[in-house]
Amino acid sequence: MSAVAAPLEPPGAGSLALRRRSVGPPAARSVLLTVLGEYVMPRGGVVWQETLVGALVSLGHTEQTARQAVARSTREGWLVGERIGRRTRMTVTPPTERMLEEGRERIFGFGAETEWDERWLVVVLRVPEERRRLRHHVRTHLTRAGMGSLGGGVWISPRVEREPLVLAALAAAGATGEAISFRTEIGAIGSLVDVVGAWDLDELASEYVRFAERFTQLRPTTAEATFRAQTELVHAWRRIAFLDPDLPRELLPSGSPKRRAYALFHRRHEAWHGGAQSHVDALERR
Repeated sequence: MSAVAAPLEPPGAGSLALRRRSVGPPAARSVLLTVLGEYVMPRGGVVWQETLVGALVSLGHTEQTARQAVARSTREGWLVGERIGRRTRMTVTPPTERMLEEGRERIFGFGAETEWDERWLVVVLRVPEERRRLRHHVRTHLTRAGMGSLGGGVWISPRVEREPLVLAALAAAGATGEAISFRTEIGAIGSLVDVVGAWDLDELASEYVRFAERFTQLRPTTAEATFRAQTELVHAWRRIAFLDPDLPRELLPSGSPKRRAYALFHRRHEAWHGGAQSHVDALERR
């Protein structure tokens, strides 16, 4: 471990913006991941190529963009194609299956009320100032893992069970040997208010308000519109799941819009499930 410590990020500064950049915009390939996880995996991970193209077209992408997204995803190993007559049957590859299953667990397990044992996962990093590229990679990966920065290379999370996820994040950034972790409780110095400042909860609350406003008013009337609404719902919630550190309710400010958004997501997902799946069935038959 290096003997020189360097702060990776001021406390709370820009962490939500960094999460936004790490999740990325809803481009065709990003939406394709949502389609694969929501509709293809429940069908055994096998689907016609034209179904994927038609699904992306239903979501507002041009046919050319949709075909490029499927082709690029195949080149990069997300999918593998098999010619059957004049058509191509696409199968989700095992690594992509694992990624989608992990993503589904995070999306649908995220936000549930659980008891908090008041323990913290603390990761102390020592990355030399001159290793700026490594510092950037570490910051990006830890932020995506839901960690918050207190500055001085100290990162925290109230979810000690995420330590394997954080270890994977450090490994992906190439910084496993530059960190040490602790599982601990807060002491007598300082307060929870100081700790929660590692995350920008005001910006996060705005994300939830926008989510609720958008999907409260949405009332699809056709199978295709329901498919579009369901896919946008899951994609938007997936985005929030990677923005929100999923703090225990004890750490959330009073009146937080998170609970309302959580209930709305699950209510709408259940209501739209049948109609959305029927549109994919129609694409498969076609």
